[in-house]
This record gives sequence, C-alpha cells and structure tokens, in this order.
Amino acid sequence: MHIRTEGLTKSYKDADRELTVVRDLTFSFPEHGSVAIIGRSGIGKSTLMHLLGGLDVPTKGRVFYDDKPISDLSSDERAALRAKKVGFIFQFHHLLPEFSALENVAMPLIISGVDEAEALKVAAELLERMGLKSRVAHRPSELSGGEQQRVSIARALATRPRVVLADEPTGNLDIETANDVQRILLDLNRELRNTLIVVTHNHELARSMDLVVEMKPGGELVPVKSREPIRSEEDNVSL
Repeated sequence: MHIRTEGLTKSYKDADRELTVVRDLTFSFPEHGSVAIIGRSGIGKSTLMHLLGGLDVPTKGRVFYDDKPISDLSSDERAALRAKKVGFIFQFHHLLPEFSALENVAMPLIISGVDEAEALKVAAELLERMGLKSRVAHRPSELSGGEQQRVSIARALATRPRVVLADEPTGNLDIETANDVQRILLDLNRELRNTLIVVTHNHELARSMDLVVEMKPGGELVPVKSREPIRSEEDNVSL
C-alpha cells in the first residue's frame, strides 16, 4: 500500500488560540516497507498516526492510500476501510478484558463477517506464531505486559491488513520482550509485504526499519539515513 500526504494540516482550538500540530506536510511513505518515526515527546507523532489511519480528519490537506484520498471519506467509510486494510498497535493494549486472548484476536475477523469457526482458527494460528499457544484461553488480566502486547499484534494482523500503524509498541516492555516484539513485527512485515509505520523512542527498533524519519516542530518529517548515526532531539543519544 502506498501512503502519501498532501498539504496535511491539523489544528486544534485551545481557548482563544489555535494550535497547529501538523502544518502543510507533503510526504510519501515507501510501499511494502517499514518506517520509524522518531522525535521528542509531545511533538505530534500520535496525531500524525491518527490522521494516517483515518482515526482523525485533517483541518486541511489529504491522506492518500494508493492515490485514493481517505480523508475525503465519510466516518462510516473510513471505519470500513480501517476494518479491512489497517491494523493498529498501541502502547496500551486496549484488549477487551472480558474476552480471552483467542476471542480478542478473532474479534476483528468476526466483525468483518468471517465465519466464527474460521476466525477462531486464524486467531489460534496467529497466537501460536506469537508463542502464546498455551495462553489462548487466558483473559488479559491473566497475561503479562509482553503477552498482552503480542495478543494486540496478533489482533492487528488478523485481517492481514495492508497497513500496520504502531504507536510506541515497545514503550512499556522490558528489553528482552521489546526485542521479541520488534522481531515479530519485522518478520511479519516482510512476510505479508504490508506497509509498517512505527512511532518509537526505541533506538534498536528504529535502526531495524527500512527508513527512519524525524518529526520536527510543525510536523515536518526529515528522512535520516538508517545506516548512519541518528540523533533524537529528545535525548541527544545516537541511534
């Protein structure tokens, strides 16, 4: 899936003043590749992800999927697009607490009209791929943070989306678990040939992406050569 933005702008009203988080962003993301977005906290990375995924609409400008402007769609049309083509992975897992890991992963398939038995079969296969075969019947409260994040990744990939948007997917994980999550994301990105866009402060995860861009004030995305030292404005540490 080729994703690009054209004059993308997002502003918010704050009392009597207007705050512009993303201003006139025109950028083309590589098709079938992986992209890391770095930058200091509060600069607007999550806002950009919401715009790219159709969770929010721009004040001005447009987001294109394969030259089709998704920002011009109605809220129902954007919801249908997300259900079929976009997988979201967040720092906080947003799993449904009353359902098992298996049911959480199967849910997007069932909602999209897949037969329940088939949906559960696909979910079981994905969870086994995540190393969670023995945990499928457990509810989120019975899983560790790393296990919950793996469930959320499996859920995001259940419909084999063409776009995967991950906002700090390793932010709350220990180093070993973060490395496992990183490996899974990249392996599946290459296998499914989807477009993976990740917001991260994890230097190792950023290094492993095909492209790294740094978000500057106003939302400008500055490409950084992935094989050379990268510096994040937030911590001034070489990536």
